[in-house]
Amino acid sequence: MFRSAALAADSTPRPPTSLDEAQRTANDAAGWVEQNWSVWLGNGLRIILIVVIAVAMRSLIRRGITQLIARMNRTTHHFDGTALGSLLVNAERRRQRSEAIGSVLRSVASFLIMGTAALTVLSVLKINLAPLLASAGVAGVAIGFGARNLVTDFLSGVFMILEDQYGVGDEIDAGVATGTVIEVGLRVTKLRGPNGAIWYVRNGEVKRIGNLSQGWSMAEVDVSLRYDEDLDRAREIIASAGQDMAKAAPWDEKIWEPVEVMGLDSVSLDSVVVRVQAKTAPGEASGVERELRWRIKQALDTAGIRMGVVQAADAAPAADPTATVAAPSALGNPASPQSMATAPIPPGPVLGK
Repeated sequence: MFRSAALAADSTPRPPTSLDEAQRTANDAAGWVEQNWSVWLGNGLRIILIVVIAVAMRSLIRRGITQLIARMNRTTHHFDGTALGSLLVNAERRRQRSEAIGSVLRSVASFLIMGTAALTVLSVLKINLAPLLASAGVAGVAIGFGARNLVTDFLSGVFMILEDQYGVGDEIDAGVATGTVIEVGLRVTKLRGPNGAIWYVRNGEVKRIGNLSQGWSMAEVDVSLRYDEDLDRAREIIASAGQDMAKAAPWDEKIWEPVEVMGLDSVSLDSVVVRVQAKTAPGEASGVERELRWRIKQALDTAGIRMGVVQAADAAPAADPTATVAAPSALGNPASPQSMATAPIPPGPVLGK
């Protein structure tokens, strides 16, 4: 034990006790620096070059993505104020969609470039990357379990935007809420309901989407007529009202096909229902239906065709003259068995004592 302690005491460095020892130590340090300075300089220059290239690439790529998104947004201004712009192009929808896509692309580009640069710098410094990658994998799994809802919302939002499932101004049915889209984000979609309420719907909660504003819409109007009206004449009047509406502004841009009278949708004892349809621009069905009902009502009133059901006063039958006559009775005939059965029993003979 004492020998080990003595050897340890001898092996510990001691300050130089003479000028020769100090000079020897300085020469050794200078030689070590001289042997390694080229390696340090080379590694430092490589690290600086890697960082400069990574920052330059990141800046160039982000600037290119930003300019591309700005160019996409500028193309929408050529259609503003035109029929094509009102039907096919929604500037706010295009702007939000392009900005969301640009944000995703910029984030992905920054992550890939800076991550690759960081790994390259660590490899230059002779740092073993295997433990770091293993730790990053474990941390990623833990974060994924803890923030799975956030990740689900983000990924769902990315795919919804890329696939253009809906956009600003669309009328959609998201299952949990129904309304008009006023903002589309990577995590949350904002809807305004029919009563004015604003709904914040997480993209990960949406299991199905019903878009009522893509492609075209169908306006349907049911006209209830009395069963005794002339249906052929009513059909001509309704079709004429639809043709006049399709030729008038601004309905000539909103109605894409002629208004059609499909025929009877239902028949009852007191009324019939005529179905009228028209293919319209996306999201314009409600307005077309209201205007079409107005015009059909005016046209039918002008032609004297009554709508609705037959009233009770109009359909009252003539009075039956025999309604006040009493039904014949068997008791009115004294000789009938019923009358004889109701006659009092005559008294019998008196018995003597």
